[in-house]
Amino acid sequence: MEDHRFLRALRREPVDCTPVWIMRQAGRYLPEYRSTRARAGSFVNLCKTPELACEVTLQPIARFPLDAAILFSDILTIPDAMGLGLSVEEGVGPRLARPVRTRADIDRLGVPDPETDLRYVMDAVRLIRRELDGKVPLIGFAGSPWTLACYMIEGEGSASFARAKALAWDEPATMHKLLDVVARSVARYLAAQAAAGAQALMVFDTWGGLLAPDMFREFSLRYLAQIAQTIQRDAPGVPLILFSKGANSHLEALADTGCAALGLDWTIGLDQARNRVGNHVALQGNLDPAVLHARPAVIRDEVKKALDSFGPHPGHVFNLGHGITPDVDPAHLGVLIDAVHELSAH
Repeated sequence: MEDHRFLRALRREPVDCTPVWIMRQAGRYLPEYRSTRARAGSFVNLCKTPELACEVTLQPIARFPLDAAILFSDILTIPDAMGLGLSVEEGVGPRLARPVRTRADIDRLGVPDPETDLRYVMDAVRLIRRELDGKVPLIGFAGSPWTLACYMIEGEGSASFARAKALAWDEPATMHKLLDVVARSVARYLAAQAAAGAQALMVFDTWGGLLAPDMFREFSLRYLAQIAQTIQRDAPGVPLILFSKGANSHLEALADTGCAALGLDWTIGLDQARNRVGNHVALQGNLDPAVLHARPAVIRDEVKKALDSFGPHPGHVFNLGHGITPDVDPAHLGVLIDAVHELSAH
């Protein structure tokens, strides 16, 4: 498995063709996912039932020649395990019943034990790894401290996360206390996923791009670096991918954290990103997910442009610049995957 093209690409070693997997590849665009989700009764129940989480993780692997599976879970498992009460309403999004708004709220938070408080995730990882039976590597993941803190403070999604930003401005010490406990929780959770069988790890900093440069460095980047360093110590040899959406101005600093790869959104060229970070890290990305609504011939053209943009170098994992959307025709994803393998083969 160490020789799999996905893991080789993360180590910036030569591959027979560019590996590809897709963010949210287990999801609502697949009819088989919708069927399992209906059987589960709720999204949270789907996440918390290891057999069902395993089933939906494997669905895209059965359908497409993808080069990695990613654990089916949610970034808000950690706040839920901290006692904040996660629910997910169809068409509305995630809700936390008990958001943290004060220093006292934050003082009550502890680092969850992955094998007790988040046992369902660890059991899912072990089950998926067994069921994959060496077919492709398994990616584990978590949300970034800043992104999790946004939800923990707001209690739900937001366009601006103004309440979270206000806490960072008004009470920076309180925000750092929150980010520190979340960062320690994320690092422990990821290391536990690796111990349970995940062969690569990813951190989704979905809302890092909302921050001004100085705030990004203080409230997001430093905790991403803390996690990267902890993973190097506690899960040595397991590559970590950092994806900070909308944070293209910080690529060099992100590459210096000790991660193995950077995920890129579609607002920067792969050539530009590679020119800036050199051979320091692998790059993952970065096709605009909306391209999957275009005609198959256009999808192939856009895949070729992205491959040409990265160039004939090691260290590229093909992906979208964000998650696949629920309204995509699965056949169009098949076109993309086949085009990546075919056009990059050598």
